[in-house]
Amino acid sequence: MVEISHTAVLGAGTIGASWTALFLASGRSVTVYDPADGVESGVRAYIDQAWKSMDELGLTTRGSPDQVTFVRSAREAVEGADFVQENVPERLPIKHAIFAEIEPGIAPHAVIASSASGLTLGQMQAGWQNPGRFILGHPFNPPHLIPLVEVMGNDLTDADAVSTAEAFYKDIGKVTIRVNKEVPGHVANRLQAAVWREAIHLVQTGVASVGDVDKAMSAGPGLRWAAMGPTTLFSLGAGSGGLPAFCDHFADTFNGWWDDLGTPQLTPEVAELLAQGLVASHNDTSVEELAALRDARIVKMQAALTEVKEGK
Repeated sequence: MVEISHTAVLGAGTIGASWTALFLASGRSVTVYDPADGVESGVRAYIDQAWKSMDELGLTTRGSPDQVTFVRSAREAVEGADFVQENVPERLPIKHAIFAEIEPGIAPHAVIASSASGLTLGQMQAGWQNPGRFILGHPFNPPHLIPLVEVMGNDLTDADAVSTAEAFYKDIGKVTIRVNKEVPGHVANRLQAAVWREAIHLVQTGVASVGDVDKAMSAGPGLRWAAMGPTTLFSLGAGSGGLPAFCDHFADTFNGWWDDLGTPQLTPEVAELLAQGLVASHNDTSVEELAALRDARIVKMQAALTEVKEGK
């Protein structure tokens, strides 16, 4: 297995900055590349903020926030890196240009993982002469707090690339799933897209406000789903009969609900309706305040779930 001690992050927006903080916390050094102005100050400020949350979760015992450097080219960033996390904008020409630039400088053993959420592995592989070390490594925002990473390789991927990435992600505290077939949005984004579609439909048709729909999720199924997935929970809901009994009892109910679900489109009018509802539900709370509240709650939930898992 490849020993990963030095990493590179390409693209240092919210996702890239979060990955940078987590890689540093795990004891790795990180080289960051992003062509935007003010990147270094922005990333360092993000690391300082994220470090407090990661420290509460016990994720910073091996690392230092000082082991980060910033360079002016993608090619320079990947030199000597054992693992590269790519987070550049999700436009194929941009990704392909970055891949062409870095490919000559990539170490033969290095793994390059893309955080892409909307592009498929096959689409991105076209930007490589040899895509064997390139995989999908899609996180959930913010990566330094949300454990999930969706990992995928295919017939063009080297046999050890996916397993190396999975071992690395596990070592830095992530939970990985394998995506076995290319579909737009992978797995988790499709799940949340389905839920949000019906949330929009409920608001659009006047069933409930934006704030109450959000409350229905966070205080109801969302809380349960943080513990276990929906299929497992429905199985538990039938007691000793398990999932077969649940399906037998609720088949007509669910079929009726599915037939009645909405199919809204995210038009400018719908976006404005949701935005107004969001402002009303949060009393003009700033984005920064909401983000801090989100992170604080995630930290507490993660700490609690870890304690239960470890039997404390």
